[in-house]
Amino acid sequence: MAIPAQLRRGLRLPLIASPMFIISNPDLVIAQCKAGVIGAFPALNARPQSLLDEWLDRITTELAEHDAKHPDRPAAPFAVNQIVHKSNDRLAADVESCVRHKVPLIITSLGARPDVNDAIHGYGGLVFHDVINQRFARKAIEKGADGLILVAAGAGGHAGVESPFALVQETRAWFDGPIALSGAIAHGRSILAAQALGADFGYAGSAFIATDEANAAEAYKQAVVDSGAADIVYSNLFTGVHGNYLRASISASGLDPDNLPVSDPSAMNMGGSDAKAWRDIWGAGQGVGAVKDIVPAAERVAQLARQYEDARADLLKPW
Repeated sequence: MAIPAQLRRGLRLPLIASPMFIISNPDLVIAQCKAGVIGAFPALNARPQSLLDEWLDRITTELAEHDAKHPDRPAAPFAVNQIVHKSNDRLAADVESCVRHKVPLIITSLGARPDVNDAIHGYGGLVFHDVINQRFARKAIEKGADGLILVAAGAGGHAGVESPFALVQETRAWFDGPIALSGAIAHGRSILAAQALGADFGYAGSAFIATDEANAAEAYKQAVVDSGAADIVYSNLFTGVHGNYLRASISASGLDPDNLPVSDPSAMNMGGSDAKAWRDIWGAGQGVGAVKDIVPAAERVAQLARQYEDARADLLKPW
């Protein structure tokens, strides 16, 4: 159980900022990495596909310039999320772009693909796969993933239903590689708790929605600040895959959050048709109650770091 050496450089916190559809962009990723956490974005956020190379050029260039100016505090690595579901007709082109730019970490979702893993391993990159249960976790490692992102109950967007205690415990019984834990991680104390459970990283998204750099409507950012765990609704209506969403956005779309129909999973299309759903129906996790303000991403990281250190100090006190 350890953070891989190639991901340690520049880390201020053991945290991966989750790649959020529409919301994560180069401004946010660059700010996250400079602040000392692993920034990430979905490849599908770069539309059209040719824009992905431009984004990768900008991110790698600006982070390299930062490192040259600040050798004493280099930027953390960055990651790109690849949806490997069969409906993503951009996957091959997006992987080629990532290979050209030697993206340090690829996060794969909705399927496990040995060919994708092999392509990333070809230049020394790492692949973490997100999973919601043991069956998918074992399959991902069997197919060549280097690490796992355990998506527990309470995570924003597409989420599982298992307790983080059970999910990490059962995974650690057979897997000693890197693990990131997702599920209501929005406070520095939660990052420390993830490590105590046996994970190497926390994996946080909702806290970064309420930042200046996030590509989210101001009303969305404010809704995160104003909401608590009770304001999160779990449904598969919007993309065919179960996920967590802000109650206010569902109501604003003319739907009853407490009486949502069930969607047919075969309707899922991660290549593009669900973009409107994510603009109008706002994903967020149950940790939103810890988010109290809208701030620059660097300040959000600083807040999390202060909370993390305070929590560590508290644990050293006699109980």
